[in-house]
This record gives sequence, structure tokens and C-alpha cells, in this order.
Amino acid sequence: MSLGDELIARSADVCLKEGRKLMFVVRKTPLNDIHLEDMLLLRRAGAIKLPSVPAYYMRPQTIDHLTNQTMGRILDSMSLHTTGFARWAENL
Repeated sequence: MSLGDELIARSADVCLKEGRKLMFVVRKTPLNDIHLEDMLLLRRAGAIKLPSVPAYYMRPQTIDHLTNQTMGRILDSMSLHTTGFARWAENL
């Protein structure tokens, strides 16, 4: 384990301990049983799981639209308002 890995794990531990918002975005697939069990433990500890799933229902025209949509959803989940991507209610 590298120093960076240890710092990330320690930061996540402190967030959970202090009741702060901890979010994890999963992009790696396929997921094995260990991944799923670890994600369940994190969720039960209070972390927010946000899958990095492209929002094709928004009819993206470019790869930038896809990445902006994913990043916008992440920022919205962190209560950080941003522009540059369409929200579901705006497209109805």
C-alpha cells in the first residue's frame, strides 16, 4: 500500500467517524463478492455510493456531455451547485 492509499483510507475513516459526507464513485467492473461486500459495509457506515453510469437517457451528443453529466451528478450529491449539464427535471 502506498502513502497515497493510506492517506485516502485515513481520510475516509475520519469522515465516517465524524459524521461527514463520504462519497465513493465506483467505475470498476466486473465487481466481485469482495467489492460488493466492501461497498455494503461502507454504505452501512454512512457513505454514499454513486455509480459512474453514463446517462444515455439524456441523449448525449459527445463524450464531454457524458462526463459532464456524471460529474454534475457527483457535485449535486455533494451539495455543490454547478451548471453545464442538464438535470432530469429540466428535460421534461
